[in-house]
Amino acid sequence: MSTIVSAVLGQGEIEFDHDLHAFLCGLEADSSLFLPGQLRERLIALDDLDAAFGGVDSEDSTRCADSRLHQRAEAVRTRLEAANSELYQSVRSDIVRGGQTRALLQWLQDSASQYESKGPLPGMGFDFRDELASGVLQLREPSEPNLQLSPEMVFYQPTPVRHILHLIAATALTEDDVFVDLGSGLGHVPLLVSMVTGAQSLGVEVQAAYVDSARECAQSLHLSRVRFIPQDAREADLSNGTVFYLYSPFNGSILTNVMRALRMESTRRSIKICSLGPCTRTVANEAWLKASALPGTGRITVFDSQ
Repeated sequence: MSTIVSAVLGQGEIEFDHDLHAFLCGLEADSSLFLPGQLRERLIALDDLDAAFGGVDSEDSTRCADSRLHQRAEAVRTRLEAANSELYQSVRSDIVRGGQTRALLQWLQDSASQYESKGPLPGMGFDFRDELASGVLQLREPSEPNLQLSPEMVFYQPTPVRHILHLIAATALTEDDVFVDLGSGLGHVPLLVSMVTGAQSLGVEVQAAYVDSARECAQSLHLSRVRFIPQDAREADLSNGTVFYLYSPFNGSILTNVMRALRMESTRRSIKICSLGPCTRTVANEAWLKASALPGTGRITVFDSQ
């Protein structure tokens, strides 16, 4: 490498480190960033730190030429994460002490973006509300599923919190309802629905390891109106449900059989079915259901039995 090229690269590193120094100074000087109410700002700062210095376990974590800058970045990251943990624990303590979810509700409702005035943004992307829910619920991810999925079963994917809030609003869920999540995974939808509305909630999940994690969470938060059963949705007792949720947990004959069972339930009482993802196309083709809005796979669609 020529002397001129080396000099140019060296100058670039100096300028890059200078920008990182200024960025860190800004974070270190902003004491308001560590106040409880600044969760969104802290999560943005953590994302910026990851972009500038790499994550804690990232191969790029030493991209900064000055190790002192990297140490300062790690110190700021630790403080930000500690402030988040303190907030999550505070919300959990409120729930445990008396089932009070006011703090959680305020966070979730106040966080609605101005761009969501006509409903949640479509798609499966996540935002800081999902970080909040994750920090409060502290669901344990099983190391390995204990059941080999059939070709018609779909691997678990969590529902973004903004869609859960839309589901609650669109169905006008109350404590008199019985909410049933068919293919509930780790259970965060039934947990949040019960916490926010007071409704009885049931999670039906074929993977027993996921059910164990969901039950642990419900017990740790003293949530008595939500339960989980390790069962195939085709065999579950659906007789008490008033609102059913499907985030494309299965397809093919499994989905056909579950929809047939739900239709039988609709002959006994009025029910609502909420769907998200590709299964919405199948649900929309059921003549006994009427969509409350134009069906789409990128957001919750609510169907009423008729």
